[in-house]
Amino acid sequence: MNRYTNDAVELLKRLIATPSVSRSESDAADIMQQAMEEYGFTPHREGNNLWIMSCHWDDSLPTLLLNAHIDTVKPVATWQRNPFIPIMEGDRLYGLGSNDCGGGLVALLQVFRAISARMDEDTATGRPPFNMIYLASCEEEVSGAGGIRAVLPLLPKVDVAIVGEPTGMQPAIAERGLMVIDGVAHGKSGHAARNEGVNAIYEALDDLLFIRDYRFEKISPLLGPTKMQCTVVNSGTQHNVVPDECRFIIDVRTNEHYTNEEVFEFLQNKLKSSLKARSFHLHSSCIPEEHPLIQRCKAMGMQPFGSPTLSDQALMRFPSFKLGPGQSSRSHSADEFICISEIDDAIAKYMRLLED
Repeated sequence: MNRYTNDAVELLKRLIATPSVSRSESDAADIMQQAMEEYGFTPHREGNNLWIMSCHWDDSLPTLLLNAHIDTVKPVATWQRNPFIPIMEGDRLYGLGSNDCGGGLVALLQVFRAISARMDEDTATGRPPFNMIYLASCEEEVSGAGGIRAVLPLLPKVDVAIVGEPTGMQPAIAERGLMVIDGVAHGKSGHAARNEGVNAIYEALDDLLFIRDYRFEKISPLLGPTKMQCTVVNSGTQHNVVPDECRFIIDVRTNEHYTNEEVFEFLQNKLKSSLKARSFHLHSSCIPEEHPLIQRCKAMGMQPFGSPTLSDQALMRFPSFKLGPGQSSRSHSADEFICISEIDDAIAKYMRLLED
């Protein structure tokens, strides 16, 4: 294990031992700040978000953002180990957030550290090839307003980003968007025995069938079709009262061919029920396969793919892709783990990807 991998693992152990559920990440942010300062950097901090920038900044150069999040979901009840005690078993490091996305978080910090050292050497012979920002963001798991959304306006212009979510170190060059819509079908209350009123459940039926059966035309080669499902329905107060309201929730997962605003407007025109989107900002994202970084990934034997899971990438209005150690299938699961060999491999591949 080289020095960078060893330091990454030791930092990750400290983070696992520090509960950092979304919106409660201050202690983990303190640990990240201390690590950055120990490495000789002067971090910027906004809430529980921390970022460091290349020492030899040049506005004429392109800027690369390295991003991963410090927050975790709450541990599920089926953990067989203590989720807040880092446990080593062979090559595996168990602990909440180890895979999602502690492995990417600590690996990318070591990559920033190593490349910064090389850039210091480069200034003796010429200017560095690009600017670099490392951002450890918070509130990713809840898409909170205090997370990366609060930081991006404070950063210089970013040209491309690598997001360290667990992808098995394969580049996820497209990601589904998310929109949650609250619907209300209206009726008129009355006594069920006298068959009075207008039943709001029946008023909602046509809309629910449309949601179930409609197929969006534009298919993504990486993400497939845009999908929507009704996931919650609530109506009625008691058996003998005709309900005057039926509330439901629509979960929409967009591909890169549709914006959330377009889908919402389409549904407003098609459904009788009143609709309200909770937000529009979690858009689908993609980066062209022709982008130089993606071409280099392919030259290194990596296989681009489309990701069904959401990340802070949805909030980035510049080219970005996910690339990180670990497997998405381990995220949010009991007895979550990351392999030390995966962290070591990630650091080596990141360095090789960016060495030119």
